[in-house]
Amino acid sequence: MALITNAFTTYSAVGNREDLVDSIYDISPVDTPILSSVAQTKATAVKHEWQTDSLSANTTANVLLEGDVVSAQASTATSRVENYCTISYKALAVTGTQDAVSHAGRASELAYQLAKRSREIKRDMETIITANQGYNAGNATTARESRGLGSWITSNDSRGTGGADAASATAGATDGTQRAFTEAMLKSVMQQVFDNGGEPELLTVGSFNKQTVSGFTGRSSARQMIAEDRIQGAASLYASDFGDLKVIANRFQRARDAFVLSPEYAAVAYLRPFAVEELAKTGDAESRFLRAEWTLEVRNEAAHGVVADLTTS
Repeated sequence: MALITNAFTTYSAVGNREDLVDSIYDISPVDTPILSSVAQTKATAVKHEWQTDSLSANTTANVLLEGDVVSAQASTATSRVENYCTISYKALAVTGTQDAVSHAGRASELAYQLAKRSREIKRDMETIITANQGYNAGNATTARESRGLGSWITSNDSRGTGGADAASATAGATDGTQRAFTEAMLKSVMQQVFDNGGEPELLTVGSFNKQTVSGFTGRSSARQMIAEDRIQGAASLYASDFGDLKVIANRFQRARDAFVLSPEYAAVAYLRPFAVEELAKTGDAESRFLRAEWTLEVRNEAAHGVVADLTTS
């Protein structure tokens, strides 16, 4: 077919309006399962400290002679542990002109950018919380850093060949040879946590190992009611001998780690909570500074566990 002679087309037209949908489609994940699960508390110094304690070992030798003289037994001091507050931030500037023009998908460019950056900070915090890093006290030229779960957990763990717990609070754990995640590994860590007094409720894993958990053989004898038009292929709750674990895929933790957590015994301590501040105006633009000063408070690391050095593909 041929174009009609002298027909005026869109290729020559000048005044046609643009077709721009009045929405912005962003699928970047913003779920932060650990940050959302643990408590929030307050810090009052950049070095945040708390205390832990434990009971003496149980024994069958706790007997007393009839009429014996009772003497005071030795007492043990609490343990004092610490972490350092880090400053998570985002800064932005939007020109007066850009904020004044008509926008698609948002009423105000400044408000849109602020909302976007606040979600980015929370993603960064989740990544720091789960990181395999020790704390850094910082100085005039080095930013302070908070110790992450990968470094904290030492009492209850399963590691690959060559893997080792963090040697100090300023170091991360030593990564070992990666191996496939098995139900036996999870059961071993759950038993360790239980024997140390913990009652974990949450298992967070990367996407690959979330699918691995759904395939654990412990589900082979499960009976469940499923609608005829539905295929059930996922496990969101793992019922162990030592309690139920809610299984959550976490996009922001290291995929090689599986954390067994008791949210009651962890918190985010804020020295300065989330806030938006105006930066000095130096031109025809509005500048903003978003920040939160915080640290991870692991109230008792023996309440948690980790299966480390897992394969991720």
